[in-house]
Amino acid sequence: MSEQKAIEGVIEGPGTEGVTEGVSEEREQVGGVVAGREQVAGAAGEREQTDGVVAEREQADGVVAGREQVGGAAVGVGQELVPPASRAARASRPLRGALRWAAALAVFAVFGASTAYGVTRLERTDVPGLGTVSDGRWDYPELVRPPLPEGRPAPFASSNKATDHYADLRELVLPAPRGATADKTLAVGHGWVKTGTFLDEYPLKDDRELLGGVFRDRGLRHIAARGWTTPDGTRTRIYLLQFDTGLVAGEVQQEEFAGYDRAPRTLRGAPSTELDGRFPDTWQLPNVTHYAYDEPRPYGAEQVRQAYLLAGDVIGLVVQSRKGGAHAVPFQQTVALQEELLG
Repeated sequence: MSEQKAIEGVIEGPGTEGVTEGVSEEREQVGGVVAGREQVAGAAGEREQTDGVVAEREQADGVVAGREQVGGAAVGVGQELVPPASRAARASRPLRGALRWAAALAVFAVFGASTAYGVTRLERTDVPGLGTVSDGRWDYPELVRPPLPEGRPAPFASSNKATDHYADLRELVLPAPRGATADKTLAVGHGWVKTGTFLDEYPLKDDRELLGGVFRDRGLRHIAARGWTTPDGTRTRIYLLQFDTGLVAGEVQQEEFAGYDRAPRTLRGAPSTELDGRFPDTWQLPNVTHYAYDEPRPYGAEQVRQAYLLAGDVIGLVVQSRKGGAHAVPFQQTVALQEELLG
């Protein structure tokens, strides 16, 4: 800039008109030099800034690289780098933890598999909560139908138009469960009971007389019966009444022993009845129908449950009574098994 001022002073002095043009040219050259120097200086400043940014980036990359070298542990001011032995120890800790968890899972898997296998190998009564005794069912012996006389069809065979039971009716009565005591009033040697024994189940004289007349008029052939008392005090009585044909038995059933919402006849100890809506419909066999009734609360000294069955030429009556309440499960079980024998 001092050179430019000196030139301007020369230009402005006296006697310099002859050299004005030359001085102007030199001024333009000097201005270009100055402009060039300013551009160079600006470029140099920008380069210095660029170099500074590059240097900062290189420093940052170095810090990142240093952090990666120390295994992800950031090293700041005043911190020391982790020695190689410590880095190896820290790196091995997650691996040892993963191995411990894997071993524990393997042990639990083996233990669970062995337990599941052991449960499947146990009997139902050996597994707590799954035993048959806990749901109230009784231990009945295996059911076996009696043999048919030679040349006689089964009750519901297509060739048996009358749906008659040709097998011994006494053998079709459900046997007592294990541990039960036989009812002496029904445990007769020949297995048959008189009509009066069956009619004694009805306390009303009118019912006894009416049913007695119906049995005579409709040709009742005979009555087989069995009774028992279980250790919990439940008393069971089963009667099977056989008529000449299934048609006659069906008419007697519908006229005398079938009620829509309650039993049509009052049994001894059950002044009121209602339809047992809790009886499983899935237990209904194709060729056997049942009408189950319960005594609602409040009942007297005993609760009485009853069910009338119809299977071909046989009408059945199952009665269970117990002081304090007759349980539903053994009653339903008894009715269902009796139906299987008749079907």
